[in-house]
Amino acid sequence: MKTIHLKQHPVKLLPSHKRVILRPFIPGHSDKIKAIIERVARLDDAAVAGQLKEIQHDFAKRHHQIDTQLLGHYRKVREYAEQKKVLSEPRKLLIGALFSGEYSIESAALFNPSIVAHPDQTKAPKGGLRFIMSLRATGEGHISSIEFRAGTISASGTISFDKVSRFVTPPEIIPDPTFHKPSFTLKLGEMGLHHGFVLDALASLPEHFTLGELERNLTEMRRKPHARSLHFDEALAFIKWLADSNYDIQFSDQLAVSERVIFPVSLNESKGIEDARFVRFTEEDGSVTYNATYTAYNGHNILPQFIRTKDFLHFSILTLNGDGVQNKGMALFPRRIRGHYVMLSRQDDENLLIMFSESPHHWSNPKVILRPEQPWEAVKIGNCGSPIETEAGWLVITHGVGPMREYSIGAALLDLDDPTRVIGRLREPLLCAEGEEREGYVPNVVYSCGAMLHGDTLVLPYAVSDRATVIATSPLAPLLAALRADGSAPSR
Repeated sequence: MKTIHLKQHPVKLLPSHKRVILRPFIPGHSDKIKAIIERVARLDDAAVAGQLKEIQHDFAKRHHQIDTQLLGHYRKVREYAEQKKVLSEPRKLLIGALFSGEYSIESAALFNPSIVAHPDQTKAPKGGLRFIMSLRATGEGHISSIEFRAGTISASGTISFDKVSRFVTPPEIIPDPTFHKPSFTLKLGEMGLHHGFVLDALASLPEHFTLGELERNLTEMRRKPHARSLHFDEALAFIKWLADSNYDIQFSDQLAVSERVIFPVSLNESKGIEDARFVRFTEEDGSVTYNATYTAYNGHNILPQFIRTKDFLHFSILTLNGDGVQNKGMALFPRRIRGHYVMLSRQDDENLLIMFSESPHHWSNPKVILRPEQPWEAVKIGNCGSPIETEAGWLVITHGVGPMREYSIGAALLDLDDPTRVIGRLREPLLCAEGEEREGYVPNVVYSCGAMLHGDTLVLPYAVSDRATVIATSPLAPLLAALRADGSAPSR
């Protein structure tokens, strides 16, 4: 828009095929796994040592603590090893290597960013700000994960990123997470699991129970007479699936921000963790957490999920409940409004909706607040991250899909006390793909998962054609003036 000056910064985050993680590679059925392990068992010590020397030479400089990771992969198949044989650590490492493979997490794309203030501002320059940016990284097979970058905005507005390490490491999965019984039961009910034996399986559990306690209960349930029922088996499988979809992960504090990656863990996200929208959330008591919604994809279905962290080291991944938990693009407001949590959404894949809740994990009764109006958003509209609080109202960066499936970025302004009331919206796009930005993995797309304010400046990171990430900034005042000038008459 001519009245709004967008400054393009000379920083660009490009995908790199050099950043790789070690993933379990377990081919075939149990007989094949046993055969592979048996081949290692038959090798003499010199042959094992020679193989390990080659592995260390070729791969040790590509991964942090490679031996620890190889032993972890060995543990995934050790049940197939002969119980009577005591394997030496070198043989365990070699077995682990045979069941490992490298995966280039961002070989295809590094895009759809969201940006928040860093939880640690001790190294921020005077008048400046430290930030963390999340990114959707996509590699072989179009599997997406969440990467992070740290950087600095100087007092003058210059943006720089910390040096990016070539190392990248998935977190440790905390083995015995805790679940909230009312939320867990509600989610099972939404899945249609109202069977008596399902309730029996949970009845004796405390309000907050661990995965171990749940598994012991399920084992006891299988010993009861109705354990031969097909419905019983399906119900227990769903209970286990739900438990596996809620988990905690922990990164070492020795890892730089750029060395951390959240790679799919549960079955419902096996084909990707997409488009995390992080927001710095302040509770009514002043406590701060960093929350995000993301889209879990298993190759067939999508499911909105929730992430919570305080330090970007320990993360809780949680399922969301309620009839409003559908489709993509849920974005949490950065604080409660009149005691309620508030969420933007797009359940119908067309309009921008809003929901209110007593809990950040339960969402229902979405209401439309914006419908497509202009040609550049005629196909559908959605948000580009969580709303940003300004004195004039909640600033919502939006996206619209128009002719030729072109994605553009726009903006709307919602009332601070009643965000169902639209104060204004841009009639023209704030940002469109132009020139080289039109070319990429998915052409003609600009898209963001979250902007932020630094003083009176809007900092807007965005993806170009689903391949790379750039940053633009804009003075806030002209944008707010344009929003109010363009009017507030949303279609309902």
